[in-house]
Amino acid sequence: MELNLTEEQKMLRDSVSRFATQELNVGLAERDRNGTFAKDLWLKCGEQGLQGLPVPQELGGSGLDPLSCAIALEALGYGCRDGGLVFSICAHLLACVVPVWKHGSPSQHERYLRGFCDGTLIAANAMTEPDTGSDAFAMKSRAVPDGDGFRITGRKVFCSNGPVADVAVTYAMTDASKGYHGGVSCFLVRRGTPGFSVGQKFEKLGLRTSPISEMVYDNVFVAREDVLGPVGGGAPMFAQSMDWERALLGASHLGTMQRLLEQAIEYSRTRRQYGHPIAKFQAISHRIADMKVRLEASRWMVYRAASKLDRSRDVGMDASMAKLFVSESLVESAFDLVRTLGGYGFTTEFDAERTLRDAVGGTLYSGTNDIQRNIISRWLGL
Repeated sequence: MELNLTEEQKMLRDSVSRFATQELNVGLAERDRNGTFAKDLWLKCGEQGLQGLPVPQELGGSGLDPLSCAIALEALGYGCRDGGLVFSICAHLLACVVPVWKHGSPSQHERYLRGFCDGTLIAANAMTEPDTGSDAFAMKSRAVPDGDGFRITGRKVFCSNGPVADVAVTYAMTDASKGYHGGVSCFLVRRGTPGFSVGQKFEKLGLRTSPISEMVYDNVFVAREDVLGPVGGGAPMFAQSMDWERALLGASHLGTMQRLLEQAIEYSRTRRQYGHPIAKFQAISHRIADMKVRLEASRWMVYRAASKLDRSRDVGMDASMAKLFVSESLVESAFDLVRTLGGYGFTTEFDAERTLRDAVGGTLYSGTNDIQRNIISRWLGL
């Protein structure tokens, strides 16, 4: 299997990388220290079309195929050292924009999708609940019919972008007798709707510039025009969005891993110990060789999964494999860079410790890696 990028894809990669490097890293250390979401940088990304990469141009997006989306997100991860900002963009794009694009009505496209694509509206995915976690079948949030709409009661947790979101893509049970498959519906809930509020905001080990919170629904009325897709159709929509997220969020990790590899090579060539560059010590060179192997293996897994989006029924297994392998590879490579830098890697003066902290989240979001192993096992008939 060979992957030869088109001239357009090469230009896309170079332009996104250049933009991210030049525009998105200013004041990063302070933003990370204070847990600050950079709305101005978010809007700059919107001007570049990053929040609407796969959405057709006539709907306000960039109109890219999934593989080109992966190339763009890889370039973003390479140029932008702010892992939180990259994650916020990916969570918005893949878990929220994709289902609204795929399943939204013309009215919803007009009211929400264009704002999502240009960054003037921020979306949060509201699925996970405090007592259910990965067990979506145990969802407790309820949406009860009320006139020309529904009233939602429940609480969601770990909602990425929650504190700054204008719209929550919310999943709730509309028919408990049907359970998760057929009984869950999706709703677009706007900030300021009576009864809808942001709950506890969480401080995190990493990804500190990506805000996360609870979302509380206290008898929230949502008109039928803000039901996304058919009533009872929430489960397949969510599964589809997770395929996109698991396949393409890892693309941003590829860019980060490339940058880590280059940092390790540069430092090992210039840092001298016992009269030699430390690159000459096998313990260092083998560690960096492992970083290279992980990167190339990860790239093929991500590109393969991306190329199968919307084209193959078994993309779910490829997406889960890519998510599992790439997220764990990123943690290993980030730790390898810290070890290569030695004491410097442990200090906040270098990017390495922040990148390692940010990397840990990848093993948890989009479904924990234990859940990915469960999904892969099911695809194998186990």
